[in-house]
Amino acid sequence: MYEQQGTASVSDNLALMTMPIFGRVLTAMVTPMTPTGEVDEDGVVAVAEHLLAHGHDGLVVNGTTGESATLTSDESIRVIELVAQTVGDRAVVLAGVGSNDTAHSIAMSRRAAAVGATGLLVVTPYYNKPTQPGLVAHFSAVADATDLPVLLYDIPGRAGIPIQTETLIRLAEHPRIVAVKDAKCDLWAASKVMAATELQYYCGADETNLALLAQGAVGIVSVVGHVAGREYAAMIRAVEAGDLATARTIHTRLIPVVDAIMSTSQGAIMAKAALVELGVITSAAVRLPLVESPIDHLEILRAGLSKSGIR
Repeated sequence: MYEQQGTASVSDNLALMTMPIFGRVLTAMVTPMTPTGEVDEDGVVAVAEHLLAHGHDGLVVNGTTGESATLTSDESIRVIELVAQTVGDRAVVLAGVGSNDTAHSIAMSRRAAAVGATGLLVVTPYYNKPTQPGLVAHFSAVADATDLPVLLYDIPGRAGIPIQTETLIRLAEHPRIVAVKDAKCDLWAASKVMAATELQYYCGADETNLALLAQGAVGIVSVVGHVAGREYAAMIRAVEAGDLATARTIHTRLIPVVDAIMSTSQGAIMAKAALVELGVITSAAVRLPLVESPIDHLEILRAGLSKSGIR
């Protein structure tokens, strides 16, 4: 399902766009729930099918937007299994297995591999704030646990610490650590890592999708992709073709919906509300400590969807 890129020379940057490891357009899937808080398995399948029909070649399951923090381990594995069964060979299925407990992440990695995941998303351990050598040891141990390729998730705003440039360069030596989901939003640091390693970069913050793609990222792991997958696929094609004018036009048109989903309250809350607005799922229920959108947020969302031409 994936292939390693060649050298990371400047002359190869455009070529790298044509051979992404995990695909180009990925969305960090919500986990649909019933109004009483149970995982809605029919809703999981519906969202997966919706994403596949709207420009996606990869799905990320049990990430932050999937409310991984409030799913039980068994629920998480079941969702991975459902998505893998639904997707088949039509797209990559990346399973979020990261936590701040290395042993738990290892166990979840093995279980995810057993039910059909084709890659692993491993977030920086949160709350306990390990040192950079601790991050190397953690990520290496998880990557050693299976034969699956690993996408590191660098998001200091949630984890409390960044994966520093020197640490990423060191981790790139591991044969199964092949890519980075970047939500650090430090474009210069990303440029340094891409220049020094074969790690492929995926933008993990919709606000900076165009900027990171223009620097050499091979794709995106989106939240707004729940409703704008086709638009993001077109943006990536435009960047690949060197047509930055078209890419900027798409970027600008999506500003209202990106603001509505990413800046109004919280991505998982607003993405579920957006999927209800589009008729993909029937309930926007989330688990505490998250709560559903109030009316004023829904009005902002509806306006954003309309202004961006989503509906």
